[in-house]
Amino acid sequence: MPTLFRFLFFCAILAGTVYGAMWALVTFVEPEPRDVTIRIPSERVNPPATGTIDTTGK
Repeated sequence: MPTLFRFLFFCAILAGTVYGAMWALVTFVEPEPRDVTIRIPSERVNPPATGTIDTTGK
């Protein structure tokens, strides 16, 4: 039984450390807003015409 308690204590310490690190990041790190520009090639917006579409079904 002492091994189980030692394992659970270790897991609790590890979880507390991870939780504390996440709390510290949320509290002390402030993200900087910035503009994002994504260039879209004109071929994707206006694809070139490849011909006519046959709608007769022949």
